[in-house]
Amino acid sequence: MKALVALILLVQLPAHKAVPATPPALLGCDDPEAEAAAEAAVSYINGHSRHGYKFALNRIENIRVLAQDPNNEILFLELDLLETTCHILSPTPLENCTVRSFIEHAVEGDCDVKLQRRDGQFSVLASKCHSHADSSEDITQLCPNCPLLARLNDTEVLATVTAALSDHNSRTPGAYLRLLEIGRAKIQYFPAHIVVVEFAVAATNCSAEAAQGNAEACQLLPDDQSNFGLCTASRVLSPSKDLKVDCQLYGHQVPTPDTPFLSQGVSAGLAPSVVQGFTNHNLRLSHNNPVASDSISSEFSSSLLSVKPVVKRAVAQVAQRDKVPHPVGFVSPPLLCPGKVRYFKI
Repeated sequence: MKALVALILLVQLPAHKAVPATPPALLGCDDPEAEAAAEAAVSYINGHSRHGYKFALNRIENIRVLAQDPNNEILFLELDLLETTCHILSPTPLENCTVRSFIEHAVEGDCDVKLQRRDGQFSVLASKCHSHADSSEDITQLCPNCPLLARLNDTEVLATVTAALSDHNSRTPGAYLRLLEIGRAKIQYFPAHIVVVEFAVAATNCSAEAAQGNAEACQLLPDDQSNFGLCTASRVLSPSKDLKVDCQLYGHQVPTPDTPFLSQGVSAGLAPSVVQGFTNHNLRLSHNNPVASDSISSEFSSSLLSVKPVVKRAVAQVAQRDKVPHPVGFVSPPLLCPGKVRYFKI
């Protein structure tokens, strides 16, 4: 009987409502953790690029965080980058590289990056990037007389590079330099016809004098002596003829984790090349970190597809909340994403 009474009382007791779990805080694109992750991602991207120039962060477009445990989380980033004046082979730290101005015909990079943050340390698991030059119309609207990027295989560009490198090798004592790649080229037609080029070079085992008449026999220096550089040249075709060239060698560089391609030899990356029909080297980077597990790498593409909807929902929630009447002086919270533009928007 006592057991029956106890059971009846238990049934009549009001049920305790479960306290819903507090949802994780949404990470904004300008939060310190997001910027730290983006810095690690950009360093990784530049360290694994094989052609063209280093890129700098311009804007964090989207971010999504998936917590694994208290000391382990996965982050998905969408980044806007801008090309700098530092060639990918340059030892200059990225923070000392100048972002090309808008009227220099800027090149933008778009990257999706997946990182892991474990015990406060970031590691890149996978990345996908591409880049493109700003439209000619955008440049001419702001600066009608500014020269535009030319195709890297344009005949005038090729002729200027050949003439400039020949001029440098004939006038400069020391190692004979060989062309690695043409980095950028612009052609101006008014008020003078001028071709301006930038091209990467590497020192060979021949002196400039020894290379005369037998340049094909000259070989690039081995890895433990390699010396790369960048040349800039301008060639006036009319109304007069003039050629100016300046080559700066970087000196031998010891490979680091941020420059793995230096330890793989130039033939593994910067082989002598001319990009056919394009005005810039595409930041065509699609990379899975070999230290990442197969399961982490394989889910990269599908996970990125869900980044935009998640962030858009978060922004929509903030916008909906702002529709509610607030007292005078209330300041609306900032939108979580996209983040601030550091240089300019293309």
